[in-house]
Amino acid sequence: MSSMLKVEDLHVYYGSIHAIKGISFEVNAGEIVTLIGANGAGKSTTLNTVAGLMKPRTGTVLFEDKPLIGVPAHKIVSHGMALCPEGRRVFLQMTVQENLEMGGFTRPAAEIQQSIESVYTRFPRLKERYKQTAGTLSGGEQQMLAMGRALMSRPKLLMLDEPSMGLAPILVEQIFDIIKELHKTGTTILLVEQNAQAALSIADRAYVLETGKISMSGSAKELLHDERVQKAYLGG
Repeated sequence: MSSMLKVEDLHVYYGSIHAIKGISFEVNAGEIVTLIGANGAGKSTTLNTVAGLMKPRTGTVLFEDKPLIGVPAHKIVSHGMALCPEGRRVFLQMTVQENLEMGGFTRPAAEIQQSIESVYTRFPRLKERYKQTAGTLSGGEQQMLAMGRALMSRPKLLMLDEPSMGLAPILVEQIFDIIKELHKTGTTILLVEQNAQAALSIADRAYVLETGKISMSGSAKELLHDERVQKAYLGG
């Protein structure tokens, strides 16, 4: 299995606060890899750094063997990586269609409509609401829109930051079904999720992040049945 994303000895600071303390992990092509951990463990900071939104003090990030540190975030999207951010961050004043068009900014104009149709096939609810402003959508619909917008760039690696946050259990199930479907169609996924049970049940491998360090790693199945993980994250 070839390594698509390789992160080595990453150190990230917020001012004088050492948020990420030398973590290393990798995501192989075709995998779903999840980072789990408590609030404030550094999961979102890790994704934002990989996506080029934050600059590490030291460390390397390689995507398909190309170094990404110092590459602007919009160029990273062109390389084939997309981030669906925590809290959805859709453009609230813009319509569903306009949000999707924004997500396709790296694609040739001729491909954008085709990509929009592909998103509408995957998320029929968005097609029904294509003229609606994003701010009037429900939380679940906004999450679908955020995922659809990320998919517009046709990423090889899709990074999802807390996709189930704030959603009703039935919608969480739907979102995870969509993630499984995306994986089946060949998208490699790096998933950050506080719902450890749901994340571990669909992932191939997992890393546990605790106060900026990786404390455990292994197959998702192993971690799902590990007593320490059950006690700390699964209410066991």
